[in-house]
Amino acid sequence: MEKELTAGEQELTLEESFARLDELVEKLEDRDVPLEESFTIYKEGMDLLKKCSEKIDLVEKKMQQINADGKLGDFPG
Repeated sequence: MEKELTAGEQELTLEESFARLDELVEKLEDRDVPLEESFTIYKEGMDLLKKCSEKIDLVEKKMQQINADGKLGDFPG
């Protein structure tokens, strides 16, 4: 079951997600970040990585559904 976005939230594109992941990695590499904050950053990164993986899997499944005529068929849920 997918979480519905609340007001003010928006789904990031893959490019935006990758940029955010880069930011999170930079923060984790900073030795001045407190341990508790680094756990929070790590969790955000893992959640974002999971969403990216799901999006990429969906695109791959859609690509596999392209028929011989070059038309995209619906992927059954």
